Amino acid sequence: MLSNSWQTAVRVKAMATLATLMRAMTKRSTNHMPSNQPLPSLRRAFSLYDQINLINNVPEDQLRFQQFTDTGFRVNGAHYEGSLLCVGNLLMSWQPKNLSEVTPESLSIFQTVRPVPEILLLGCGKYIQPVNPELRAFIRSTGMKLEAIDSRNAASTYNILNEEGRIVAAALLPYGIES
Repeated sequence: MLSNSWQTAVRVKAMATLATLMRAMTKRSTNHMPSNQPLPSLRRAFSLYDQINLINNVPEDQLRFQQFTDTGFRVNGAHYEGSLLCVGNLLMSWQPKNLSEVTPESLSIFQTVRPVPEILLLGCGKYIQPVNPELRAFIRSTGMKLEAIDSRNAASTYNILNEEGRIVAAALLPYGIES
């Protein structure tokens, strides 16, 4: 155990150093910013709303789901019937008509797409449905995460993640699909 006199000496030295450091920091900070100027708002610097476009004013080449129907989707002003597959800002018609037709073969494009999207949003139609283990294993083998949700929320989530600049993919069945 350390002696009391040595501990006291260390404490006194630390307190003196701390006081000197505080004076130096106070003196330095007052030199950089005049006291009559307001501090910059941190809300603007850290707000997610500055990064997400809520006014629907997106670049022309960026996909934006605007509406869904029981049989299709409206994307960037154009209506598409049936299922859709989106990778980044590319949009394709997609064969599956219901979740049972979604197979590793129907998603085989993800074996070649680079860069690999970080997440695949699987829009199951009107209701969230369980995804078979073989399909989950295939998605995992590509390096993506899988989020199986209803198609309305999948399209919304796609819009947000895409606007953030994240590499995202969506496989969407029309909203009218129930099983």
